[in-house]
Amino acid sequence: MSSSWTGSTAGHLFTVFSQMLSPNLLQSFTTASHVCFARQNSIGVGDFHRRQSPLWFCYATIGGKQKLKYCCRVGLRRVCGAVSKMQSSGLDSDGREFKNAEEMWKEEVGDQNKKSEWYQKGVSYWQGVEASVDGVLGGYGHVNDADINESESFLNSLLAERFPDAGRGQHLIALDCGSGIGRVTKNLLIRYFHEVDLLEPVSHFLDAARVNLSPENLIVSDSHKAANFYCLPLQDFTPESKRYDCIWIQWCIGHLADDDLVAFFKRAKNGLKPGGFFVLKENIARTGFVLDKEDKSVTRSDSYFKELFNQSGLHIYKMKSQKNFPDELFAVKLYALTTELPRRVGSRAKRSTNRPGIIQ
Repeated sequence: MSSSWTGSTAGHLFTVFSQMLSPNLLQSFTTASHVCFARQNSIGVGDFHRRQSPLWFCYATIGGKQKLKYCCRVGLRRVCGAVSKMQSSGLDSDGREFKNAEEMWKEEVGDQNKKSEWYQKGVSYWQGVEASVDGVLGGYGHVNDADINESESFLNSLLAERFPDAGRGQHLIALDCGSGIGRVTKNLLIRYFHEVDLLEPVSHFLDAARVNLSPENLIVSDSHKAANFYCLPLQDFTPESKRYDCIWIQWCIGHLADDDLVAFFKRAKNGLKPGGFFVLKENIARTGFVLDKEDKSVTRSDSYFKELFNQSGLHIYKMKSQKNFPDELFAVKLYALTTELPRRVGSRAKRSTNRPGIIQ
């Protein structure tokens, strides 16, 4: 089943699309004599989600001929162009606007029953997703290499700046939060840390991680291993005191309400060793926030995150933007967070790149 729109509704859709288009493609649309949109709800090959956001096609008539110019899934975490009238306002995936985050959170998690339902629905969504790289990346498995490459560059700089001799000679331990099937641990963390603990609330993802990270499936020294597998959500986890050199949190913190996010960071700070740090890698809304009603997550803006870091008593040590991702995706940032004011220690020389390649 499909539908099409023109007129004022199409104007609203074009506003959203225009936030995603490259400058050259946007120029093509602005010279078109007619633009219309169509929504196709069918699930295509390679889509592993049990429920899919609509696939939108944008058609433009140029020179008397209608051409398919652009398509993407608009609405959920992949829409990068939510426009807010003010920094604190935001939208949900149905296009509803909230005056501020407080209004949205009151409606979504305003009492304990609502909050329990929020978290149950979030886990339930991912329980319907295949335990594969393409599944955990929402059908974008091809961005895995770009993701790992950017993360590795960021991690190398942190180790070189914060530990003498980039941590060589130390027994380094990391926690992978929202670890899924162990994708980040296998391709990155286990090559730099002697032990990696995995934290994941979706049981079949964690089962897949145990297989993916078994010794026979790894190409690393015997001194590097996946140590513990915790089937718990972030809001219920308290780390062992002073166990970790790095707590890595990627594409999962959006499932936490603001108060639980701050509470998690405050608890997790005690799990860091002296000199330890957090790495948060997340989708970033241009302004305000975008609520995904389907998987119960919120994509926050950079300024929104910074306010929550401040409430958590954390400092931004350094930041980096993800490169080489498809244009239709949200922008992605990496934040290195510390409990002390930014202060670099140790050598700043680049770490040796004599490491195993990315493990597929």
